[in-house]
Amino acid sequence: MPTDVDRQLAQADALLERTRERYGSVSKRSRQRREAEILRRVGRIAAADGLIILVALVLGLVLPTGIGMFGALLTMALLILATVVFAIFPLSAPPRVEQLAQVPLKALPLTTERWLEAQRPALPSPVRGLVDSIGVKLEMLAPQLAQLDENSPAAGEVRTLVGEQLPELINGYGRVPEPLRRVERNGLTPDQQLAQGLQVIDDEISQMSAQLAQGDLDLLATRGRYLQIKYQGEELGG
Repeated sequence: MPTDVDRQLAQADALLERTRERYGSVSKRSRQRREAEILRRVGRIAAADGLIILVALVLGLVLPTGIGMFGALLTMALLILATVVFAIFPLSAPPRVEQLAQVPLKALPLTTERWLEAQRPALPSPVRGLVDSIGVKLEMLAPQLAQLDENSPAAGEVRTLVGEQLPELINGYGRVPEPLRRVERNGLTPDQQLAQGLQVIDDEISQMSAQLAQGDLDLLATRGRYLQIKYQGEELGG
């Protein structure tokens, strides 16, 4: 007869499978963001390389002997260096997790989204679709929070979920050694715990967005399902 642990494990596996099916392809919006970043990188490379070539041409015309072999080699080296640097290094440094507790409420969703995007490569592939979904929902939440009083209880609940408990969950997972992330502990593996926690957060952000759209701030301020997320984050970190 299946035990409670067996049933919990089966539910976690089913959640991971649904996550693969539901978020197997990256959301259109997330794809568009990545494509826009690639275009910005290409633009920076083109601008830098163009400037280097222009300077080399001007020096070749001004100097009596031109830039010579050494100048040509230096130009090639600078072109390669500029291409590599602008292709590898990010357009801007991702925000630190400490910043999430300090940014204004209206900037919290987009700042959290940028931080989340930087964590995405280190997360298991089955949950990356959930990460993309949370990122899209945060982007949609930003205009709503711009109209919310920074000191209201509802704002506090949003800040707790998005700026504290989401980073706690992901950082807790990151502290688990990689070989142990698929080892069952208390009936679940860290991978499964992470998937469950992200699913809860994804659902909570949807509910928050709906309540903000309806103006139901009292209900939003009294939501009480965050302890589950905090518990999961502490378990991952332990």
